[in-house]
Amino acid sequence: MLSKPIISCAAVLIAATLNPTPAEAASKIYRYVDADGIKHYTDVPDNNRYKLLVLSPRDMTQSGEYYDQSLMARATQYDSIIEKAALSAAVEPNLLRAVIVVESGFNSRAVSKRGAVGLMQLMPATATRFGVSNPYDPKQNVHAGARYLKFLIDRFGQDVRLALAAYNAGEEAVDRNGGRIPPFAETMAYVPRVMRIYRMLAEQPRTT
Repeated sequence: MLSKPIISCAAVLIAATLNPTPAEAASKIYRYVDADGIKHYTDVPDNNRYKLLVLSPRDMTQSGEYYDQSLMARATQYDSIIEKAALSAAVEPNLLRAVIVVESGFNSRAVSKRGAVGLMQLMPATATRFGVSNPYDPKQNVHAGARYLKFLIDRFGQDVRLALAAYNAGEEAVDRNGGRIPPFAETMAYVPRVMRIYRMLAEQPRTT
């Protein structure tokens, strides 16, 4: 039987998704389109060409589903898998939970437009790289996703934000941007969203 604090954790995830913290609200993204039609993004606009990019608080998960209570009710059934995967990969369980919230909304059958699959939205190449035979299997998916996230954290010098950027946009994209978060609208929104949920989960007491 799952304990009450774990169930309340799902409610916290809903609140975290729909109600940005003041710190995140202050992290704004600006965009302008140049004469060649190329879109430029920044969080520190240096001229008046940049306009504020408005992101809806009801953002979809990467797999195209909206957050709601029916999605979040799925969260607790994967708790044991997440804890074991986190321990095995030496990453924080709440960081895995936050990634899963944003990636799939705890839908193990989720498939993105780009072909990413399962709870942690593994791309086929990543699934193969980490020995996954069935990416829809929650245990295989989360364990592989946890190992990949640990690899990225180590690769980018324990910088969790860069690791998340690489998880979303690819390792090469971070490298091409000089070891910084790539200026892609999706990635610039993804990283603070995961971090916000991660921080709120970290503040919640959990019992077994």
